[in-house]
Amino acid sequence: MLETGSPAPDVVLEDTDGKTVRLADYQGRHAVLVYFMRATSCPVCARHVQDLIRRRDEFAAGNVQVLVAVPEDRQAAAAWKAKRQIPFPVLTGRRTTPHEVIGLSRKVFGSLQQSGSVLIDSQGIVRHAHGATMPTSAYDRKGITAAVQAFRAGG
Repeated sequence: MLETGSPAPDVVLEDTDGKTVRLADYQGRHAVLVYFMRATSCPVCARHVQDLIRRRDEFAAGNVQVLVAVPEDRQAAAAWKAKRQIPFPVLTGRRTTPHEVIGLSRKVFGSLQQSGSVLIDSQGIVRHAHGATMPTSAYDRKGITAAVQAFRAGG
């Protein structure tokens, strides 16, 4: 998992239209909050995404671009995004899952997909990183809010 205060890695993902998305492309323009869903079929993760949607004006005011990363392939991700009317870009991995790229996979009796969030400021520094095996504890709403407030205040 990424460490708060460290430079963000140059993660390369793909959106549901097949376009390449590099987190580094947001540097100098926006902070980026990436929510990593355990799976599009996870009802707890879906509730977390709904909270992000409800808070989108708050994120926009903080110049934060919200992205949702899913472990499914592009077609499944596109269908899920359309059905749920997700207003944010939904990302998938190109050769591996987005979760593996940042360390949100664990090997426990096979592979276990974790969920969590990463907030990267406009300078490319990780301001918040949180992951969990259980989806109920993977969305750190208070931690995300505190991190956004801290970098907006210049901290």
